[in-house]
Amino acid sequence: MIRLSRRSKKNHPPSADPRTPPKPFPRRRLWLFRLTLLLLPFVLLGLLEVSLRLGRYGYDPHFFNRLNIGGQEFFVQNEDFSLRFFPKEVVRNPGPVRFPVHKAPGTFRIFVLGESAAMGDPAPSVAPSRYVEMLLREEYPDRKFEVINVAFTAINSHVILPIARECAAHEGDLWIIYMGNNEMVGPFGAGTVFGRQAPPLPYVRLVTALQRLRIGQWLTDLGRKFTGRAEKVTTWGGMGMFLHNQLAPDSPLKATVYRNFQRNLHDIVRLGVGSGAKVLLNTVAVNLKDCPPFASMTDSHLSPADRAQFDSLYTNGLQAAAQPDFAKAAEFFHQAATLDARSADLQFHWGQCLLTQSNVESARQHFQLACDNDALPFRADSRINAAIRAERRKLGADNLILFDAAAALASGSGEGLCGRETFFEHVHFDFDGRYRLGRAWAEQIEPLLPHNTNAWVSQAACEQLLGLSAWNRAQVIHFADERMQLPPLSSQANNGPRRDALEARINQSRGQMNANNAAETRKGFLKLLGQRPDDFLLHQDFAVFLELVGDAVDAGREWQRYLELVPQDSLGYYQAGRLLIVQQRYAEAERLLRRALAIRPSRTDAWIELGNALALQQKYVEALVSYSTALKQDPQNSQTLLRRGKVLAHLNRHAEAMDSYRAAIQLNPADGLSHHELALELVAAGDPVAAGEEFAQAARLNPDSVAARFDYGTWLLKQNQRADAQREFEAVIRLDPGNARAQQALARLRSIR
Repeated sequence: MIRLSRRSKKNHPPSADPRTPPKPFPRRRLWLFRLTLLLLPFVLLGLLEVSLRLGRYGYDPHFFNRLNIGGQEFFVQNEDFSLRFFPKEVVRNPGPVRFPVHKAPGTFRIFVLGESAAMGDPAPSVAPSRYVEMLLREEYPDRKFEVINVAFTAINSHVILPIARECAAHEGDLWIIYMGNNEMVGPFGAGTVFGRQAPPLPYVRLVTALQRLRIGQWLTDLGRKFTGRAEKVTTWGGMGMFLHNQLAPDSPLKATVYRNFQRNLHDIVRLGVGSGAKVLLNTVAVNLKDCPPFASMTDSHLSPADRAQFDSLYTNGLQAAAQPDFAKAAEFFHQAATLDARSADLQFHWGQCLLTQSNVESARQHFQLACDNDALPFRADSRINAAIRAERRKLGADNLILFDAAAALASGSGEGLCGRETFFEHVHFDFDGRYRLGRAWAEQIEPLLPHNTNAWVSQAACEQLLGLSAWNRAQVIHFADERMQLPPLSSQANNGPRRDALEARINQSRGQMNANNAAETRKGFLKLLGQRPDDFLLHQDFAVFLELVGDAVDAGREWQRYLELVPQDSLGYYQAGRLLIVQQRYAEAERLLRRALAIRPSRTDAWIELGNALALQQKYVEALVSYSTALKQDPQNSQTLLRRGKVLAHLNRHAEAMDSYRAAIQLNPADGLSHHELALELVAAGDPVAAGEEFAQAARLNPDSVAARFDYGTWLLKQNQRADAQREFEAVIRLDPGNARAQQALARLRSIR
């Protein structure tokens, strides 16, 4: 038996008595232990947040950034702000913003909050707010006005609220709020394509608050990755993105949107009033008279017999209106409405019949119902405007001015209803509508300023101050016409006549485009810029004018001046870089285009132009990367596929080049250049039969192309089709009388004979 030494016995602890209770854990230690457990998650989250920031993960969630420009501190827009609300693939960005950090004494600062209509789409440089600025400057020449437009495309009250929070800290004297068109289709709307549809407001506020943190941004990215939401919308597609998200008139999701809008609106107005600013809150005008519903849904609960009767009555009404017998048509529509009054199309046609009979008030009611029941709700409806009107009663603040812009603009139209005399399409203002709204706002602002006896300047004078030349005007109308060619606008019943009217206006402007007017317009721009050298939007319009009259060099200089004034904005870098390519200054163009993409990586047009600049420097591998990035953002661009094919051919990846050309042709079968390039590849690949078909298509689609006609003639000659070859070579000489290669080919043909 092993015995322990006395020393071992002495040092060995005695056995614990199970009947002896353990000593209590000290209360102080217990409290510290519980506090540690409580704080540990926050400490870990804090460490994760710090790590993500140090690793430069995520984006700055604020709307305004500070930037030193020319030795002075300015607040400018943050390009990344809207990533809180949009997937990065389709993110909409604010327009250029610039105003001094330190407000100069005597300055009257105006913030304009809203969506694309308030922004001035499709021409922000001549937005209603710009008309206001010119009107106020001319009436109060001794006063300085800063009009800061923070509205932008596709947003709604959920996005405008955090912008308003930041505006409240920047000494605004007046807020102009014009919003409500995008509540159903913008972020968190009932028909949105940008994420969850019509969630409760607490959810929206929690999600958007979390994304102020890098952790929240990280979790959002993970959620999109694992749920596949990032793949559903890969590129911006305008209004056509929403075609499959139609809403029934009685959808419960719409009720949630109305409640959310009321609360957001109230909070935005309170922020403005609380900041010490006057708030000019507007009802929203929309095109009721000349904008048919974008989609119309019928009552799914109708019996088959009632549905058949409704269809018959509705068809009879349309036929009677076409005769035209509007009284009879209105009666048919009235009978049809007893079966299904929810049909937006029915209400619109009924309103048209009543308007032709001069029954304006009844027509207005039916046009409004057509808007309210539109299954693609891109316009503010009566409930949105009712919520706006109710805000004055709800808040009751002296600093809140309610202005019924919808009624004011309607009263200024010929029939007391807003139509195409006010709007290009559904909500975006035509030039007359911009001036009338700007003038109405200026009249509301006038009582806030010292009394002045000066008269308001005319619309023509305003537009001269804005640099709205015949060239610039025609371009804006052209943009509106392009939009009318896309769904859902393109499918509206009156699309053809509306487009014809726009084309007629473009032709009218072209009648003023001559050398004398161009010289006078240039002088006018230079005079205005001498008076307002820091007006970056005026520099933008001058650059546009110069390019339209063919002066790419001076246009590039104006874009350089633009980017010096707003160096945070990608547009100046893109435009200046693009024009440098025209001047064959490819390396400089590359530098500016890379800068544009560093600011806004989602600029597909900049990726394309960068690819062009790289390809022209024979940097084919880098050019391929640029074109491929552009195609990820916009896979339906046939011209990018064509350019990618050319680069692949230069890299001797000929099979891939042919695939790219074929993809371009599939998207745009009428693109003769893609047919031509594919034909050249097929010749090199030893497939002359297929090449001949492509050469023939290229020559047919591009009959004025010297290269297409010459190459087709060469192919025909190799196939011994001499008469047809001679026809092509003769066409080349008609197009290019000095073409030596075609002359030589013809000489050979004649010598053979």
